[in-house]
Amino acid sequence: MTRLEATFTSLRARGERALIPYFTAGDPSLALTGKLVVEAARQGADIIELGIPFSDPLADGPVIQRATQRALQAGVTLPRVLELVRELRAEVSVPLVFLTYYNPVFAFGLKAFCQTAVEAGVDGVIVADLPPEEAGPLQAEARPAGLDLIHLVAPTSTPARMRKIARASSGFIYLVSLTGVTGERTELPSDLLQHLRTLRGITAKPVCVGFGIGNPEQAAVVGRFADGVIVGSAIVRVVEEQSGSPALIPEVGRFIAALKAPLRAT
Repeated sequence: MTRLEATFTSLRARGERALIPYFTAGDPSLALTGKLVVEAARQGADIIELGIPFSDPLADGPVIQRATQRALQAGVTLPRVLELVRELRAEVSVPLVFLTYYNPVFAFGLKAFCQTAVEAGVDGVIVADLPPEEAGPLQAEARPAGLDLIHLVAPTSTPARMRKIARASSGFIYLVSLTGVTGERTELPSDLLQHLRTLRGITAKPVCVGFGIGNPEQAAVVGRFADGVIVGSAIVRVVEEQSGSPALIPEVGRFIAALKAPLRAT
């Protein structure tokens, strides 16, 4: 059983839902990203998503775009993030998942990336611009290496397409709550629960929802229906606001604890 499988099995047994915070690796620095990951796990994060800085983050809104640009300007690369994960594995046992675009993975080499990622301690990868139809070469290397390849279901996905994506995904399925880019929203989409119900009728694999979730109240609503809640921009915004302050780690930790609280008994 993989770390992701074990995590969702344990959460279901306890009646909990997963909190999956996202950090842009290298913002404000790789050393501080490491400390943020450790604090997130300590405050109840069940799975942690690390964004690989890329020059053309098409799926991301302005908050994560700014974080990505800061990390790139600081010289953060995929090999350096892999090394960070290798170091973190001495302190953190929760699953770690990369969110990336295909270009850095392709440039690294598909086989080399999958093998190196697993050796470093990465459990899964989400490739934002790689649809299942084009994922065959990466899947051929990921599966034997033991790396889960997590695909995205869009709000516009038909039931037939949901079924195809569900079959191709391992670890969990990432349901994008809204059309558009990442970023906090004042309200959840009105059709989100219907999409969740449709996807749940198609697959028994864990379904986690991301994009637009920015506070504990929204996390609580999504957690009643999904297996996990992914929060990115709201956390990256706190990192941005507290960058350079000694309050950075405790402030992010408090926010993650508040997001996790309503997911402990749903």
